[in-house]
Amino acid sequence: MATTLTEAEAAEHIGRTCFTTGPSRRVGVELEWLVHPRDDDETAWDLPFGSKVTREAGGQVELSSLPADDLASCVVAVETDQTALAAALAERGQIVVGGGFDGVRDPERQIDDRRYRAMETYYDRNGPWGRMVMCGTASIQVNLDAGDDEAELRRRWDLVHRLGPVLVAAFANSPVMDGRHSGWKSTRQALWTKLVPDWGHPISDEGDLRADFARFVLDSEVMCVRCDPPGEWTAPPGLTMRSWIRDGVDGRRPTIEDVDYHMTTLFPPVRARGWLELRMIDQQEGDGWIVPAVLATTLVDDPVAADAAYAATAALCGERNQPSASVWEQAARIGVADPDLAGVVRDCFTIAAESLRRTEASPTLRAALAEFRARYVDAGRCPADDQIDRLHSGAPEPHLETTPLAHDATGWR
Repeated sequence: MATTLTEAEAAEHIGRTCFTTGPSRRVGVELEWLVHPRDDDETAWDLPFGSKVTREAGGQVELSSLPADDLASCVVAVETDQTALAAALAERGQIVVGGGFDGVRDPERQIDDRRYRAMETYYDRNGPWGRMVMCGTASIQVNLDAGDDEAELRRRWDLVHRLGPVLVAAFANSPVMDGRHSGWKSTRQALWTKLVPDWGHPISDEGDLRADFARFVLDSEVMCVRCDPPGEWTAPPGLTMRSWIRDGVDGRRPTIEDVDYHMTTLFPPVRARGWLELRMIDQQEGDGWIVPAVLATTLVDDPVAADAAYAATAALCGERNQPSASVWEQAARIGVADPDLAGVVRDCFTIAAESLRRTEASPTLRAALAEFRARYVDAGRCPADDQIDRLHSGAPEPHLETTPLAHDATGWR
């Protein structure tokens, strides 16, 4: 039988399980796509390399790869499974759509389960942003191991946060809301800043990373209080995991399993799950996910490239180890149009290209990185600019019916 726990026991569990160190360099990706038309939660597909398929609240489809021993193996496996998934969806009359945000259709929840109903109730307390994130966004998530030991864990944690605004700016791909330019290159990131007021503020900039992350988890509001059917999972307003441990809810205090579930409802830009999950990248078109996966993995896992990237990103950090929330916001708002960010992005692409040459990486991966740089980075553009150009030309967004969103989104652009 599950037993309740103390704050100290919860903090120890969080710090121990969220960061698993050891001599491994596995990589995985989780890819969300918008789907047209939206419908039910069918996911019963066996893919060649065993990637898991799930549905998000708004009907988005997510492909989660198995961990791979190296980047090249990960890309081959996911490309193959992506092709199989697209074919399975096509048989159902559905098309996957690139981009980080559905800026045209209403953010309507398609999946009717207690988790998403509880999350919807939680988010609705603070405006429309939560439904828009739940039901209308799509991301690329790159999963990297935490490091060999405590010193490397601290260094990698800082590095992935230093690279965060680089990845936001270079791959911003969600500039449309209500069928017009939102004023942001990554509207998806803008929504997160509205939904979570301290989004982008460092969880741990120095000191004891495990203790700091445990504090973040314990002091975050609880979205779901699970219970047996037919009860709903809605959490009382203002309930944090720490207050639930101290005071209980309806006579019940949380277990380790409740803490673990709570952590699945927290969405910082980098989430610790034993490994490091980079969550800040907008989905791209087609196989465009490959370049951000290559860039992030190369700059973190190659020691030479990691040292160079750490130095290159110092310009974004001031006197701290990680960028401030304002740097993340600037990356989302104007991307590589910011000259400081543009310079760091160019440096990071150069470092990654040198790493791929030095390690004799696949010519296909090297070509993909070079082609993206030539098309976007060296031209001072990001994928969002293609969508903005289509807006200005009057061309419709592909595959999306033009149903205006039913809220007034002015006042935050």
